[in-house]
Amino acid sequence: MNYEYAFLDNVDEQLVLGGFWPGIQLYYPPVKYNPAKGEYETMEQAAERIRKHAHHCPAHTLLFDLEDGCRQKEMSRELLKQELPKFPERKFQIALRINPFRTPEYEKDLELIKAVSEHIDVIILAKAGEVYGAAEIRDLSAWLVGVNDKIEIQPIIEHPRSLKLAPDLMQFSSVTHVVFGIHDFSKAMAIHLTPEGWIDELRTYLRNLLLEARIAGKGVIGGVEVLINDTPMPENFIEPHDVRRWLDLHGDHNSHVVHRHAIEEAQMGLTGKQVIHPYHIHLCKVAFTPSPLQIDRNVRVLQAAIDADALLGGAIRFEGEMLDPPMFGKALQTLLRAYALKSLSPEHKAFAMDVLKRLPVHVIRENWPYGKV
Repeated sequence: MNYEYAFLDNVDEQLVLGGFWPGIQLYYPPVKYNPAKGEYETMEQAAERIRKHAHHCPAHTLLFDLEDGCRQKEMSRELLKQELPKFPERKFQIALRINPFRTPEYEKDLELIKAVSEHIDVIILAKAGEVYGAAEIRDLSAWLVGVNDKIEIQPIIEHPRSLKLAPDLMQFSSVTHVVFGIHDFSKAMAIHLTPEGWIDELRTYLRNLLLEARIAGKGVIGGVEVLINDTPMPENFIEPHDVRRWLDLHGDHNSHVVHRHAIEEAQMGLTGKQVIHPYHIHLCKVAFTPSPLQIDRNVRVLQAAIDADALLGGAIRFEGEMLDPPMFGKALQTLLRAYALKSLSPEHKAFAMDVLKRLPVHVIRENWPYGKV
């Protein structure tokens, strides 16, 4: 048996597939300001809100912000220290956005992380690399080894200096995804974003970051929308035609913009998106996640390629189209994207692994750089 084709037989699937993606990350304020009353919550009120809503978060990642969006930092840390251990078994990740490297607030954030490290999956480092460069990720990674080496770091690219240093920031194994902080980045570039057009206005820089991330085998998490839709889309709308029908009949302007941006970010190959409002979650999840019908079609494409012995060379006719290995690679990417976003059935996961076992190492790396082979 050729070594290049046999390596998957004895390797952990999680290692090969690279684990799960951040997906849709919901910013969740630890201590929230109540504009109607003109005051912040008490500890008791914030704890009650977390237990009522955050324990059943429908996003892929629940993101507690201790940096720009957090005014009551000390109270927020005490709240998280008290509440994070009380979360029930969950299907989503918990992330903490911490303050910039080596600031006084950063040191306090590390104290919190050390106290609740077993309940945290991700640290999102604000303004990553802007002052000390890649040494920030190096030192934080080394510190995590003695605390919880399973915690990942997601650097936020918020300045042109960080974008230029992106390859250095992504060289560490603790980093599997980076965040494109569109609002701080545009401020640093003196670009005045519009809510409807920010992707076009930042496209050059986003593509530069995606290029570096692809080379490094890392993912990129997309931008935060500021437009808030008035009505949430029901979670039973998951097929593209159903989503379009709901948007046509019930979606307001903001719903259309948020969904359109998420579709474009997914098509560009981003691995997640940050949102600031619960009404954004499902609109963005359906944009990023292959639907059941899309998964079924791509399974049939790959099976047809296997049946015709064309997976590695040759072309097939499928439902009126001529398809060859690049299209088969995209079909496989669709299945693996669904896996990474926790929406692939065990049966289809087993099929995807069977396809991977038929491919040489270099083809797997071309199609799916996120794992380790």
